[in-house]
Amino acid sequence: MTAAVDVCRPPGIIAFSPWTAGRFLQMPSALIAGLAVACMVGGALLGFALQRRLPAHHLSKESQDLIKVCAGVIATVTALVLGLLVSSSKASFDKMNSRVVEFGAKAIMLDTMLARLGPEAKPAREELRRSVEHVLHLVWPEEATSGSRLGAVERAGHVGQMDGALRALKPATDDERQLLTKAQRIVEETAEMRWMIVEEGHSKLPITLIIVLVFWLTLTFMSFGLFAPRNPTVVVVLFLSACSMAGAIFLVLEMSQPLDGVIKVSNGPIHNALRHLGE
Repeated sequence: MTAAVDVCRPPGIIAFSPWTAGRFLQMPSALIAGLAVACMVGGALLGFALQRRLPAHHLSKESQDLIKVCAGVIATVTALVLGLLVSSSKASFDKMNSRVVEFGAKAIMLDTMLARLGPEAKPAREELRRSVEHVLHLVWPEEATSGSRLGAVERAGHVGQMDGALRALKPATDDERQLLTKAQRIVEETAEMRWMIVEEGHSKLPITLIIVLVFWLTLTFMSFGLFAPRNPTVVVVLFLSACSMAGAIFLVLEMSQPLDGVIKVSNGPIHNALRHLGE
């Protein structure tokens, strides 16, 4: 049976099915970085092997100059793409961090408004604290748990329950009605913010771009090995350089998933909000 073609997938050098790309993106960032190191080191070793097997006229001065120019072009393009990826991932990370800060600020504002509504708003304030604690425990658990933190935010519905608690309030004055209206608007904005976090978190890096980037790096390291002397110092330097490049890829992958992995947004704003709730 002929496999169906995904017309939405952008063209790339290597064709991947949605299942294959999804499985690759689910791999830990450290494992993908390790595979990148293996590819680059393998490229350098291939260069060492070719250095011994190629005829002498293939490694003439003119050939070396041409290969070095081509390697320089590839290295320049690789540096530009890698820099853009780091910048884009950092922007995504900062945006998610600002969402968390805004969530904590809105929780404090909402609790302050509910406090001004009097004792009748105490159940709503307790529900607000439970919802903030629930988000904190889901995204930043005290012990490592399995599953995606983004999926936990998507399934969390405690913020939406605040609307029912607010509807139960019966304001007696115009001022209280205005406060209740503002509180309901903040709850709506918070619910909207939660879905924005979910939608932004589901945007993934193009898998073809990561693979092509590793391919370029492998070619660059192969050109290094083609002309480098074979001694332990050179091997160690090439290995450390490969680790450095893989470290940049690791940062890109980690910062593109701000709620999962080793590098994720701080829970400080949520803890600060909890300290102020109920005052």
